[in-house]
Amino acid sequence: MTDAADTINRRARGLDRAFEILDFLRLQRQPLRPNEIAQGIEAPRSSVYELVNLLLRQGVLEYRGDDGRVFLGRRLYFLGAAYAEQFDLIRESEHLLARIAEETRETAQMCQLEGNKYAVVLMNEGSRPFRISTNIGEPVAIPWTASGRLLVDHMSDEELLAFIPQEDFLLPNGHRLDPAEFIAQVREAKQNGYFTFNSIVDSFTHCFAVPVYDAGEICIATLCLVAPKEDGLRNRDAYLRVLIDAAKELSEKLGYRHDPGEFVRAAAAG
Repeated sequence: MTDAADTINRRARGLDRAFEILDFLRLQRQPLRPNEIAQGIEAPRSSVYELVNLLLRQGVLEYRGDDGRVFLGRRLYFLGAAYAEQFDLIRESEHLLARIAEETRETAQMCQLEGNKYAVVLMNEGSRPFRISTNIGEPVAIPWTASGRLLVDHMSDEELLAFIPQEDFLLPNGHRLDPAEFIAQVREAKQNGYFTFNSIVDSFTHCFAVPVYDAGEICIATLCLVAPKEDGLRNRDAYLRVLIDAAKELSEKLGYRHDPGEFVRAAAAG
């Protein structure tokens, strides 16, 4: 029994390490040598080389160039395509983001939690020349984002503080956001059914986020707009109406039936 348990534990650790390799390559967004991966994830080179060779044999990784660099393989693309075909939230969000971008001419996004970080899952750029530079899947500190105020709104104050790393309250401008102020913004956003602010990451943009709730009344995603600051402030109510309509439609398809509040009714009514 001990030998069997040891085998299971080794396999589990190997599987964890394999996903760590894949996530590291995803975040680096460039081919790397196995020794660079080992250094980046602070893992023994021998185990990384062994796992890289296994992933290469399975088509999960592929060689890029002739210098031993590897990157994510086509098998992951096929797995992702099968996932997208079956996961309604992705498919429905793609349709809604296209509609939002067409109606507003601004960049529309669908965002979710990625561990204890925020990440853009889908993006549809608007028709205006203004472009938003966002990497899909790149983890960002939750307090830096408009969506972050909504994606954690189901947590208690204690759960929220335990979930978000303390260093994530240090903003890009070097100022520290008081966790109590962040919690107050989370509660206000929950009550209002939206959150907007001038971007903390990009001083030229204004961000809008509206929650998508599932049948259990948990915010599982947000629909967002990122607009030039002046245009975002000038068109604030109109942009919120578009987002709220889309988020309400998506939430209802997920089984959410709760009354979203006075503002949502007023905004949807125009």
